[in-house]
Amino acid sequence: MIPPRFEYHAPRSVGEAIALLGQLGSEAKLLAGGHSLLPMMKLRFAEPAHLIDINRIPELRGIRLEGQTLVIGAMTTENELINSALLQAHVPLLPEAAQMIADPQVRNRGTIGGDIAHGDPGNDHPALSIALNASFVLEGPKGRRTVAADDFFLGTYMTLLEENEVLCEIHVPAFAAGTGSAYEKLKRKTGDWATAGCAVVMRRQGGVVSEVRIALTNVAPTALRAEAAEQAILGKELSVANLQAAADAATAICDPAEDLRGDIEYKTAMAGQMVKRALVKAFGRCA
Repeated sequence: MIPPRFEYHAPRSVGEAIALLGQLGSEAKLLAGGHSLLPMMKLRFAEPAHLIDINRIPELRGIRLEGQTLVIGAMTTENELINSALLQAHVPLLPEAAQMIADPQVRNRGTIGGDIAHGDPGNDHPALSIALNASFVLEGPKGRRTVAADDFFLGTYMTLLEENEVLCEIHVPAFAAGTGSAYEKLKRKTGDWATAGCAVVMRRQGGVVSEVRIALTNVAPTALRAEAAEQAILGKELSVANLQAAADAATAICDPAEDLRGDIEYKTAMAGQMVKRALVKAFGRCA
């Protein structure tokens, strides 16, 4: 299908984009990579009267290290994440996981900020951001504010981002020495959304888990932090019994929607399997 008519705007600064959002109100949508919004427009699920294209705003791009924090511009593409030497050195989970997103053509245009701001539970970056203990810098007419990823996602296509705000930066703490991480994603085919996915960031001391964050993809109306699963293995060895306890705690909070990727029981069971795989891989990478 062809999307309905809309007016196109191409601001050159964040301030200009915010001003347009204020003028145009709920009739306007921000256009980042477009791989989430444009298909919805073609299906007439979204019918904005105005598109504000933020691709020409240079301050929204780039990756830099500030102290022990990686600062990632919201318009940074997936391929830029994959090829970033800074991320490979300090937060290797991000470039590794970005290679599992869609296909090369989409990764050339799709952006980390667009993935996050869209609030789709099937997107990968929400769970990754939660596992990475990331925070998001949002800018609106009243200035900037920072929101933790843990608090940002409210439901399907619902986030704390206000209609007159722009997601500007993603802040990710650099991994401390000895951190292990993994993202396990079950999908029907290359480029598909996850049937179920799990992101893990952990550290271990001796043979026990000393720190861990676990987040789930596409098994609820929004990305989930599996805190009970974390508690099931924190301070313990990664034994078969403890892995199962973590998987059971994770599946207990799952509330997936039935679709072509599987029914509720299958998706929930696969979430447990992804938790086990991600924990084992992350534990093995702690060094």
